[in-house]
Amino acid sequence: MKIVFVQHSSFLNGNGGTEKICVFLANGFSKLGHEVIIAASQAEGGGSVFPLEKNVDLKNIYDENVDQINLLPLVNYRGANPFKWIIGKIKKKYAKAYNKSQYRKFKDGEAGLYRHNLKNRALHWEKFLKELNPDVIVTMSISSHLEITYGTQLNIPIVNSVNGRPDYDFTDVIGYRPAYEMECLTESFKKLDGIQVLFDSYHQFLPETFGGIAKTIANPLPRYRKEDLPNHLATKKEYVIMNLARLDNECKQQSLAIEAFSKVADRFPNWRLEFWGTGRDENLLQGLIESLQLADRVFLKGFHPNPEEILRTADIFIFPSKYEGFGLALGEAMAMGIPSLGLASCSGVNELIKHGETGFLAEDKESLIDYMSILMEDAEKRALMGAKGHEFSKAFDSEVIFQKWNGLLLEVVDQNNKITQ
Repeated sequence: MKIVFVQHSSFLNGNGGTEKICVFLANGFSKLGHEVIIAASQAEGGGSVFPLEKNVDLKNIYDENVDQINLLPLVNYRGANPFKWIIGKIKKKYAKAYNKSQYRKFKDGEAGLYRHNLKNRALHWEKFLKELNPDVIVTMSISSHLEITYGTQLNIPIVNSVNGRPDYDFTDVIGYRPAYEMECLTESFKKLDGIQVLFDSYHQFLPETFGGIAKTIANPLPRYRKEDLPNHLATKKEYVIMNLARLDNECKQQSLAIEAFSKVADRFPNWRLEFWGTGRDENLLQGLIESLQLADRVFLKGFHPNPEEILRTADIFIFPSKYEGFGLALGEAMAMGIPSLGLASCSGVNELIKHGETGFLAEDKESLIDYMSILMEDAEKRALMGAKGHEFSKAFDSEVIFQKWNGLLLEVVDQNNKITQ
């Protein structure tokens, strides 16, 4: 079987959960002897951050000749230099005027430009995929699915991997998404033959436009031996609360963890807070750390290629995200036997953390501070909750997860063959 995984953007040089799952699936199917291709379309080029099996073919199909009408960015100057501020205002005014001139090329303005660009990219994908002629396509997001199907005629079964809660992908429940884009995304579900969701509860968030096969398949978690887990009863000179995620405060809310820690730092002088990851909000978070005078207690550690290595040093894992699909780093921490803190309102997180058993789900910042204090002062509770988290994670064994994926692809391909015969 020939399988193409499509992650149209962010795969190259990306170190997030979606990229990790894409590589997990690609490597798994390659080991079974299938012909596997990962396809992206990124101007910057690059490669896979996560190791690929030697037989997995990675293709970047970006072509600068694909007709795209590019807009100018609207940038606000935030410095104190008055001359640069004036220049910034002039540039922003020019950019607005230029962008409006591009919108006027289309009867429906901004929506028309969006569809123009999308259609041309989709036609480029169509040509590539028809030449490749795979047995099945797996798109790593609904936006990747839209990217390859808008205005195209692909007679190839497509399965979508949903790495978030489904409605996050085609609505504006998280942030602003224009109506025309939501319409395109919702319509794209009509062209899906199969879809994977992370939890049973997520089926309710699929749109009515979807009529294919839907299966619950969680993300895989590593299996660690009990003897390799951290010993929470051991006396240490310094203890660590850890967060492992991209530095994106709108979603991951690292600032909430910093603010909560600032309230208990004086009571627990031998504890520190570490953030592992990179992202756009590094300066924002560093500024908060310095403003709270925590530079010697809270640290932005950057990217680490081996999460297992750093998780072994953690005593508490904090994951205060506003929204998640699964929370892969959280699951990995639980597999390592680390008690965890999250928010009760956060999707995915509230499916993984069992409140009072494997960690705590806070209702707000004040309760987060309280639960943080409870874990910091009670090593036996950390050990007990960590052990229960480790046991819970066994349900997400990678072999079990992969076999479910294998079953989904075979079912979709078999159904497609029956229809076309």
